[in-house]
Amino acid sequence: MASKERLPVTSQHHELCRPTVHLLRKMRSDVSTLLESYAEKQGLDTNFSLDSIDGVPVADTEHWSEISDAERLGTNLKAYWAFEILLDEILEEQRSNLTPTDDDFHKSIQSVILQVSALAYQLEELMVILNHSVPARELEGARGTGEKSLFEKKMRGMKVLQELAQWTVRSVRDLHQVSKSLQASTVPCKTQHVAHAQEK
Repeated sequence: MASKERLPVTSQHHELCRPTVHLLRKMRSDVSTLLESYAEKQGLDTNFSLDSIDGVPVADTEHWSEISDAERLGTNLKAYWAFEILLDEILEEQRSNLTPTDDDFHKSIQSVILQVSALAYQLEELMVILNHSVPARELEGARGTGEKSLFEKKMRGMKVLQELAQWTVRSVRDLHQVSKSLQASTVPCKTQHVAHAQEK
């Protein structure tokens, strides 16, 4: 009976991680292209130091090897929730002040926003399937405070895109680590428990 309740789910979860990794790699390419376009349109040098700009999730890997899979996924999920808000702000600033007539550029930003939203959804689903607690979402947590000059808005936007590009790299690494953990063990799967209950 115990074997039925605790089934190996390595294959299933590996397949679930694979499209998420594929999306991350596409995002990495799209964000890199968008960053180049952004710097050109705003007249910025990508070598500017942006260390003083806060409020943007940083893909810190200092203690990367020490965190659990649940912490790994939760940290990623919270970061992409924050990027959704930050990218929405960038899009609004571009439409209202910085590039109001450049519809194609706005569509490029919107495309990345949709990818970030899809990625956050996939990460949340993965956490649910693995029976990890999904962190609370703070919808206003990433919003900038105070009035900014146009130059400050341009610089903040570039910081957001640079950090988002770094997060796509870290997230692929995180998901590979999660897949490795799943291959080394069996875990209870919420969807399998539901299916088993329905069979009764």
